[in-house]
Amino acid sequence: MEGIEKPLQTKELTVSMGPQHPSTHGVLRLVLELDGETVVKCTPHVGYLHRGVEKLAEGMTYLQALPLSDRLDYISSMSNNVGYCLAVERLFGIEAPDRAKFIRTIVCEMTRISSHIIWVATHALDLGAMTVFLYSFREREWLLDLFEMLCGARLTVSYPRIGGVRNDVSQEFLDSLYKFTDEFPKRIEEYETLIDKNRIWLGRTKGIGVISAEEAINWGLSGPVLRGSGVDYDIRKRFPYDAYDRVDFDVPLGRNGDVYDRYRCRMEELRQSVRIIRQCIERLPRGPVMTPDAPKFTLPPKERVLADMESLIHHFVLITKGPMAAPEGEIYVATEVPKGELGFYIVSDGTGKPYRMRVRAPSFVHVSLLPRLCEGGLVADVVANIGTIDIVLGECDR
Repeated sequence: MEGIEKPLQTKELTVSMGPQHPSTHGVLRLVLELDGETVVKCTPHVGYLHRGVEKLAEGMTYLQALPLSDRLDYISSMSNNVGYCLAVERLFGIEAPDRAKFIRTIVCEMTRISSHIIWVATHALDLGAMTVFLYSFREREWLLDLFEMLCGARLTVSYPRIGGVRNDVSQEFLDSLYKFTDEFPKRIEEYETLIDKNRIWLGRTKGIGVISAEEAINWGLSGPVLRGSGVDYDIRKRFPYDAYDRVDFDVPLGRNGDVYDRYRCRMEELRQSVRIIRQCIERLPRGPVMTPDAPKFTLPPKERVLADMESLIHHFVLITKGPMAAPEGEIYVATEVPKGELGFYIVSDGTGKPYRMRVRAPSFVHVSLLPRLCEGGLVADVVANIGTIDIVLGECDR
């Protein structure tokens, strides 16, 4: 009959987002239960990129396992290599020479800049700002060219070594990197000009994905995701390694703990990384780049391997068997990589292979935060929340 309104029938909708969704930047699947445009429940599913990295390492010597760390967060391989080398060095009680420590600090900060550049480019692209993506990849190419000049590889580098680094840096490399540090601060201003006053960017980041300092600590967050909530914790300051105790730098902090504050933290970290690199270049000491205390990890020079039988045998034994007398015990070493705290927990039974290796990856911890960030918010903000925690599924799934 006319004039009688029928009751509106509503029901919740379940949407499977991923595992092949552009905004997840990898194989991540989110099952979203929606009430209209509001996210009622968010369930992350990980494991699509699982390769058994930790178990693989247990069947390898300490030397052979180094390239596995490249494949964790594959856009920050230098930082991963340094974290793994530091853990093995402390297990064996050896220390890299000063020059190697400064070089490692330089390449770690270059990696931080490269990683943050990718983050701001793709995050802005996800939220509708495309131009910064094109600008920022210009500077990333410069850094990758420098990596190639240094070690011949651009992405999975395996440049740091247990006891130092593979080879010394050239003057051409240092000159080009110093020029980069001169020009890059102007590029950061360009990025900020493109998005800092963009009303859409501000509307989609301010007040979105808020998490308090207390919650951030309780969730075990680290890196810019933690510091965006105002928690002053940076492993480079609290537990310095390599040359971080010999350079001055600030730790940027946020106030509100939202997507925008985490963005500001990463942008300020770009400036601090430039500051660290310049100090390291200016104070770079002379000397060897491999410690003489680590003959079990130092491969003979390539020219000698090709011409001398003893060197060839030495090289073969080191690669295939590794050091046969590792100290028994266990050790956990954490480093501050671009995405947060990367830790290596190694148990040694005295053989040349790790009895157990466990990787504490920041992306795995941070992906568990997604239900807390997304539930109760709009479905459109899910993309912003995925981007703000800056995850890479290579280290999340391992």
